[in-house]
Amino acid sequence: QVQLVESGGGLVQAGESLRLTCKASEATSRFIGWFRQAPGKEREYVAGISESGLTTGYGDSVKGRFTISIDSAKTTVHLQMNRVSAADTAKYFCAAGISGRWEVPTSYPYWGQGTQVTVSS
Repeated sequence: QVQLVESGGGLVQAGESLRLTCKASEATSRFIGWFRQAPGKEREYVAGISESGLTTGYGDSVKGRFTISIDSAKTTVHLQMNRVSAADTAKYFCAAGISGRWEVPTSYPYWGQGTQVTVSS
């Protein structure tokens, strides 16, 4: 069973940058995704990347600001968050998927515990 651990969250001011990291216990998934969930809201797809790193995808609200990447060992995924705003405040989760649509949470059988990102305006 793949275990995922997120890190890098914290308090940041609007307009600044933050980099989240997701470390997987093994490189067995086909793709890794980042999701976020704010209090009272549904879990939202943020970004996804194939294990090869050749294919990426982004949610509409983060396109052009966030960048997802994966290391050569296929066990560490980063989410570079630039020009953050208060709307980006949420708990961020990484997840490992085998098949299915990247933007759908049910495509991911493995989830981390999440890391909180809070943006002050």
